[in-house]
Amino acid sequence: MNPRNFMHHHPHSHAPHSHSHPRFSRRRLFSTVIPGAILAPYAFPQNEADMAERFKKMSEDNERRGLADPFKGITTNGTVEPGLFGIHSTGVSTAPVRTAAERFLISLSKEQRDRTMFAIDDPEWRKWMNQHFYVRQGVSFQEMTDAQRTAAFGLLEASLSPRGMKLTRDIMKLNETLAELTNDHKFLGEWRYFLTVMGKPSATDPWGFQLDGHHAIVNYFVLGDQVVMTPHFTGSEPVIATSGKYQGVTILQEEQNRGLAMLLALDDPRRAKAVLKSTKTDNYNLTEAFKDNVVLDYAGAHAADFRAPERKQLLDLVELYVGNMDEGHARVRMDEVKRHIDNTWFAWIGGADSTSVYYYRIHSPVILIEFDHQKPANLASMAKDRNLPNRQHIHCVVRTPNGNDYGKDLLRQHYLAHPHA
Repeated sequence: MNPRNFMHHHPHSHAPHSHSHPRFSRRRLFSTVIPGAILAPYAFPQNEADMAERFKKMSEDNERRGLADPFKGITTNGTVEPGLFGIHSTGVSTAPVRTAAERFLISLSKEQRDRTMFAIDDPEWRKWMNQHFYVRQGVSFQEMTDAQRTAAFGLLEASLSPRGMKLTRDIMKLNETLAELTNDHKFLGEWRYFLTVMGKPSATDPWGFQLDGHHAIVNYFVLGDQVVMTPHFTGSEPVIATSGKYQGVTILQEEQNRGLAMLLALDDPRRAKAVLKSTKTDNYNLTEAFKDNVVLDYAGAHAADFRAPERKQLLDLVELYVGNMDEGHARVRMDEVKRHIDNTWFAWIGGADSTSVYYYRIHSPVILIEFDHQKPANLASMAKDRNLPNRQHIHCVVRTPNGNDYGKDLLRQHYLAHPHA
């Protein structure tokens, strides 16, 4: 039997099955994700120069493996579904983000601009990673002057909703909490986040920017008044600061709790279809860094079979993630999601009570959302069980399947209409 079909016929037997070209096992899939996540200062000699050199080599190795194949996009069967995305006017101005980007670039020195700006089609788009060890490009908040930080935050504020901005800042603050807990202020901390700009900010030509750092990645592509804000990664360890400078800062609890509420809202037959596996002892996110071409079939419960209140609840859950982008473009994005609600799937792995750890996925031709309670990584030595996922380490990722992550499909169409040198 086809393994992708096997998931549908025996939903409680297997975790989500994923492969890319060439096909790879779950062990190989996670081999490039988990080792980076478990890196902590105590795992290596405390010589900062040696550690930095090791981190550089690991970063290069991940890039070499992750970028070995040209970008195709996440698909269900290895073939991009055509005709999903088109160039059109949204009626939502991108002037505020363009102006903010220009102000940010002007605030930089020539040397900083030279290492911050890349061509619109540069592979730099795909060079992001949520692990702390990754060696990043661009200019960091760590090195910015106060005026430059103000301009950088201005760019994020123009691009994100107030909710999305608060989430991003709180992730940065929790990275400071992690630095305090691990006594590692060399590779962790509030300001170790980098900005790069692809293309030149323009009202007509494609451009964009990327925020890249531990547990916070924003890819923001702009063409005219259209925006694509994926891949978008959010997460933290810990997700609740119980001590230190930012004690009380808390993130991703609504995403956690409303995901569970969505499962519990389903009647028994639909819930049985949604649950792929009722226990969770591993990390399950499949589309994090360098997984741009993952082949992942639909699985779980089909929203076409949901009752009207359940469909609304699912869309509200999607909006919780989409709503991190600026309000106008979030509305445009949600309209896109709603057009494909009848081909949207909700899948679950793990327990189903208020203390459970779990993974859930929402998947349609135009959006893919993953939420995952992860194994302890940097805080493994402080965990009750370092081998099991816990609620203090969460990863979330949002993707645009079928070739439009990083706005790639819009850029392709733009080049067809406007050939470039």
